[in-house]
Amino acid sequence: MTETAPLYNRVALIGLGLIAGSMAHAMRRGGLAGEIVGTARSAETRAVAREIGLVDRVTDTAAEAVKDADLVVLAVPVGAMAAVAEDIAPHLKPGATVTDVGSVKRAVIDAVAPHIPEGVHFVPAHPLAGTEHSGPRAGFASLFDNRWCLIVPAEGSDPAAVAKLEALWHGMGANTETMDADHHDLVLAVTSHAPHLIAYTMVGVADHLRRVTDSEVIKYSAAGFRDFTRIAASDPTMWRDVFLTNKEATLDILGRFTEELFVLQRAIRMGDGEMLQDYFSRTREIRRGIIEAGQDTDAPDFGRSGTS
Repeated sequence: MTETAPLYNRVALIGLGLIAGSMAHAMRRGGLAGEIVGTARSAETRAVAREIGLVDRVTDTAAEAVKDADLVVLAVPVGAMAAVAEDIAPHLKPGATVTDVGSVKRAVIDAVAPHIPEGVHFVPAHPLAGTEHSGPRAGFASLFDNRWCLIVPAEGSDPAAVAKLEALWHGMGANTETMDADHHDLVLAVTSHAPHLIAYTMVGVADHLRRVTDSEVIKYSAAGFRDFTRIAASDPTMWRDVFLTNKEATLDILGRFTEELFVLQRAIRMGDGEMLQDYFSRTREIRRGIIEAGQDTDAPDFGRSGTS
């Protein structure tokens, strides 16, 4: 039986956190890359990546990492994308594809596209997968299995380059869909960005209360609060950049959230049990839809295994 040729002979990962690390594991699992080269801004991260053999070769600079790479993955915070793109631009191989894994797409396109040389393909993407853990040790091969990766082609993206990147994500276990950048940013404001901000806020309120209640908030957190803290444990730099670069859509959704909150406040104040029952019944259906779509399990303890 002959082995199939890898999709990309050489892949360069710029940034070696949870997503890039999981991509390395998933590409190895599927035999999708001939060689995986990686780099990170922090010398400590590079040292850990070398120690655990996360990639085939770790370089000290992004310019070295992208040399002769057929695919370059920008896995850095959104705020760092422009500087990295400018840094690697002169060293990109003609015909190579540059992609990213950022949570915001319009700002990434605006930051990166001007630096992409003629003859190099830019195909932005966003895998909708993650955990609250970060760093080079956090990745694992099955992170993307049955999760979605949204492909957001920039203006003039080469269809063959788009198709090849989609094939890579399929090979790593993901489902894919193409989407317009502005629509992506609005959808993600609803499904990810606003929920994270609300989680950070709730944990901030609880922290303030904790100082009054002598840590009871921590001790009795087995209720819903614990799951807010899991979301709020996500990488602070990444989320700072998300809110600064997806400002409009996030503020739009937060405005709608505030209106809904006022409706619920009024129902509670007025003792309107019928309204609350109807509202909670409707929102419960969303949860059922997520389970039916295979994006979570109906298991107790919020779908977590005993080891997580």
